[in-house]
Amino acid sequence: MDTFRHETVLLEPAVEALIGDPAGFYVDGTFGRGGHSRQILSALQAEGRLLAIDKDPQAINTANTDFGADPRFEVAQGSFSTLAALVESAGKMGKVNGVLLDLGVSSPQLEEAQRGFSFMQDGPLDMRMNPNEGQSAAQWLASAQEQEIADVIYRYGEEKFSRRMARAIVEQRKVAPITSTLQLAEIVKQANPAWEKHKHPATRAFQGIRIHINRELEDLESVLTQALEVLSIGGRLVVISFHSLEDRMVKQFINKQAKGDDFPAGVPVRTSDLNPRMKKIGKAIKASDAEVANNQRSRSAVMRIAEKIA
Repeated sequence: MDTFRHETVLLEPAVEALIGDPAGFYVDGTFGRGGHSRQILSALQAEGRLLAIDKDPQAINTANTDFGADPRFEVAQGSFSTLAALVESAGKMGKVNGVLLDLGVSSPQLEEAQRGFSFMQDGPLDMRMNPNEGQSAAQWLASAQEQEIADVIYRYGEEKFSRRMARAIVEQRKVAPITSTLQLAEIVKQANPAWEKHKHPATRAFQGIRIHINRELEDLESVLTQALEVLSIGGRLVVISFHSLEDRMVKQFINKQAKGDDFPAGVPVRTSDLNPRMKKIGKAIKASDAEVANNQRSRSAVMRIAEKIA
């Protein structure tokens, strides 16, 4: 049972941007603990429908407990990279009015030591959003090559001392298996020669390993393409990102779809001939000062909105 307080980021702005037709069909691709889903359902009429998706078994339990009796609601366990298949099963391909993605990890995942996401509390080194699938962080670190570990921490964690950290991890695992979060945090901390103010020295390494273990960027790339196909004309894509790699991917995708086809430089062509498929709705939105004061995790959130036009 969840006992953790979870503050949903950009709750009202996200749902306001998402809902165009209160009788429409919507997808919450990252149910988490249901903050956005609850707000979406409150905005839908009796004819409206909401499909929620999440990898986390605890999230699925929460969804069934809190919303299972609502005939407008359905939940599916899995990655949002299966979006198109789930929508097709619902008979709604090309008829979805909005897709919402709130990326990253939820507060309960971070705060429950047993989940293995936190470098602040000791727990088994897991980091899987679905603990029943795939390799845990401990299993991966036990067998991965030093170069692969360094690449993951550098690419996904944007950590400039990734090689030093990878070397320290490989040296330590020769002595004893790395099986706990605080054990890894201490190894990484000692390998980090330049601590940033107000940031734990293991922050970037943990982020990089978590993203790799859960295939977060691969799944995001896949779901963005699928979202374009499942949406109806006028349907909205709303994405909340929490770090630069995610936001860059979302921004580039929306820009590409808003621009349309690529033509060689100098070829005279009208904008309409470029076949743009989406239009950007407004500028990137960040949490207000009041929200950041209430929930520090919202300070890095960036929300982007696009609408399908073709």
